This record gives sequence, structure tokens and C-alpha cells, in this order.
Amino acid sequence: MSKEKNCLIVRAAGRQLDLLRGEASRIAKRSNIDWWIDQAEVGTRFCFEDTKAKESFALACDNFGIPCQDG
Repeated sequence: MSKEKNCLIVRAAGRQLDLLRGEASRIAKRSNIDWWIDQAEVGTRFCFEDTKAKESFALACDNFGIPCQDG
């Protein structure tokens, strides 16, 4: 499976982006996987080695009220 399939693009800045970085780190650590961030055309791309981690991150974004989309 391509790593790109486990990515979400979020539109956040400042403290929201810091909050999401922390959440991504916790999710990855809990799942014992790696994660990384890339700049996207319209936002920041959060990528995970695992589909379940991506889904957990999407739920976290929803809980924080930060929109995300597959990317």
C-alpha cells in the first residue's frame, strides 16, 4: 500500500497545528509506528504508516473541530 493513502490534509495554523502535531505523535507512539508532516498546496499533510492511525487522527481532528480531507 502506498504511504500516500494514509495521509490527511488539514487547514490549521499556530496553536491548532501544534495541537495536531502533539496528537499525531501520541497516536503514532501508541500504535508503535512512524508519522511525518509535509506541506500541501492547501494546508499541511499528516501521514501515518498505518490506516488505523490515520483514522484515529481524523477522529481527533473532528473532536477539535478542525476540518481534514484525504490527501
